[in-house]
Amino acid sequence: MSAEPHPTEQRLTELEIKASYTEDLLDQLNLVIYRQQQEIDALARTVAQLRQQMPEAGGGAGARNLRDELPPHY
Repeated sequence: MSAEPHPTEQRLTELEIKASYTEDLLDQLNLVIYRQQQEIDALARTVAQLRQQMPEAGGGAGARNLRDELPPHY
């Protein structure tokens, strides 16, 4: 009698192995997406904070004269 598994059993085993690898890959990808979303959220908060600081940096001077912004060599 042969010790080799039946072709159907062998195919089923191979499919189970592939399914296991696929589940593992899916878990890894979900973790990557979760970390990326955390980073996106942090960057969005930083951008919002920077936007709030922009008017303060202008000093509320209103309209600016472009001549005041020319480099000294002009």
